[in-house]
Amino acid sequence: MDQSFLLMLSNLLHLHNSIDPTTSLISSPTSTSTSSSPTSLLTSSSAAPLLFFTIASVLSYIASSRPSSSSSSSSPAASSAAASDYSVSAFRALSTEHIWSLEAPLRDAQWRSLYGLSYPVFTTVVDKLKPHIALSNLSLPSDYAVAMVLSRLTHGFSAKSLAARYSLEPYLISKITNMVTRLLATKLYPEFIKIPVSRRRLIETTQAFEELTSLPNMCGAIDGSPIRLHKQNLSGNYKCPYGYNAVQLEVVADHKKIFWDVCVKAPGATDDAAHFRESLLYNRLTSGDIVWDKVINVRGHPVRPYIVGDWCYPLLSFLLTPFSRNGMGTPAQNLFDGMLMKGRSVVVEAIGLLKGRWKILQDLNVGLNHVPQTIVACCVLHNLCQIAREPEPEPWKDPEENGMPPRVLDSEKSFYYFGESLRQALADDLHQRLSSR
Repeated sequence: MDQSFLLMLSNLLHLHNSIDPTTSLISSPTSTSTSSSPTSLLTSSSAAPLLFFTIASVLSYIASSRPSSSSSSSSPAASSAAASDYSVSAFRALSTEHIWSLEAPLRDAQWRSLYGLSYPVFTTVVDKLKPHIALSNLSLPSDYAVAMVLSRLTHGFSAKSLAARYSLEPYLISKITNMVTRLLATKLYPEFIKIPVSRRRLIETTQAFEELTSLPNMCGAIDGSPIRLHKQNLSGNYKCPYGYNAVQLEVVADHKKIFWDVCVKAPGATDDAAHFRESLLYNRLTSGDIVWDKVINVRGHPVRPYIVGDWCYPLLSFLLTPFSRNGMGTPAQNLFDGMLMKGRSVVVEAIGLLKGRWKILQDLNVGLNHVPQTIVACCVLHNLCQIAREPEPEPWKDPEENGMPPRVLDSEKSFYYFGESLRQALADDLHQRLSSR
């Protein structure tokens, strides 16, 4: 009962006793049973009992019609109940009890809808990150923190919206996101993004590309893609050719659409050739730091493994590009261009899967200082999904390339001349082999 009503009732009792002490409502130890009976109240000569019960009835009705303090707090309770769906205990129930009550396909489908990858891949990520997260003294469980960040990456949630869902402060969501993406981009990168230098992997990759394109010794395809930045007031060099602020992502992919090199070093206005020249991969290739041993002979030309790109990249001995973008070459050159672009298509598809699976990359809503590590972290997760043969989502489609061929730098001329003769030898060899079938 409401405390204020009890206080008013007590005051009325004392008032009644002072007005008509002969009909006390509270029996004294010496009073008889008749003096405190209900009939004695009704037959009393005083009007006080009737007045008392009239007032008490009114007060009782008012007290019963007023919302109690417990009911007034039902709205916050409801909101906290909704938030409890994303609490640590709810996550623990999902990941330990509920998850094993489902068949594996249903379990993994549910996990992908929440976190972008299947439960086995999720546990792999957690197991690899847990020792590093433990060093941060984070008050939340490691798997819960990783799940929170993955839900943000896969659905594109902002820190503010995710904070409301998990009943945490936005700054804490940002802090956890930055920690997990940094660990993915630094600790897991060397394990899951590797240049194919081992002979076994090199042979597997070049043979798969040859089956796809009929071109020998191709080991990867390179392309760039702008990663849109969410509502950031930045200088003009961040505005990409498509009219929005972005940073440039450059990747090299193999035949399985697995990235073996990732670079995020340039604002959106930077063209593909300039970004490539700033990359560590370019420096390693031009300095001879990367030497692929699988050498074949094509029409008297020693052909080492090479990557392919579109006309936005420079023609070099280790990077072959099309002769023409509009089919104006010879029959052999046009055939070569078609096969080269077929090989290049794997990196276009890989970027589409990357943005389709990790939707935060469609409109990146993190601080500018944390943009590169977030992009690289998504590339690491992409590779994990491709290696585990996760179902491929609907790919994101970037606008068509419309850049111009870059000029050759003085420092590149020897690579250019060798690449030019190598490209022509491969084109003539391809035309002869396919024409004789």
